[in-house]
Amino acid sequence: MTDKCIQETYAPNNKCFGCGPANPDGLRIRSFVEGDEVVCTWHPKKMHEAFDNMLNGGIVGSLLDCHCNWTAAHYLMAQRDADIPPCTVTAKYEVKLRRPTPTDGPVHLRARVIESTDNSCVVEATLEAGDAITARFSGTFVAIEEGHPAFHRW
Repeated sequence: MTDKCIQETYAPNNKCFGCGPANPDGLRIRSFVEGDEVVCTWHPKKMHEAFDNMLNGGIVGSLLDCHCNWTAAHYLMAQRDADIPPCTVTAKYEVKLRRPTPTDGPVHLRARVIESTDNSCVVEATLEAGDAITARFSGTFVAIEEGHPAFHRW
């Protein structure tokens, strides 16, 4: 892979468990802009399973939360015509686990902003395994200012 993902481009020193390129023990998702969506292909390992051959629900939530946070940050950066994304955090999210997610192949995340203001976004996403959507996600993400503990954590 020669293309840099959003995380590697804007936050190469980020140590977040879900999306930090600098966390050797994390999930290290790699999100890419594709039209008006942000996509990611991620490969589960045995240690991510809840039971044999099925992905842990908490890992599903982490994948979707981090991927959608970057979807919101990238969207707000584009809306502001900025060179770097604002620091964004999760205000709320809901994951609907539709069926178990098998770990015998890659999972695919697909997210898009469906509503926004100057400093927040509502993002909807899916997680797919094989030919099935195994989880749906909806979340609200807000840009934070200096003084917030997560400000420029990247």
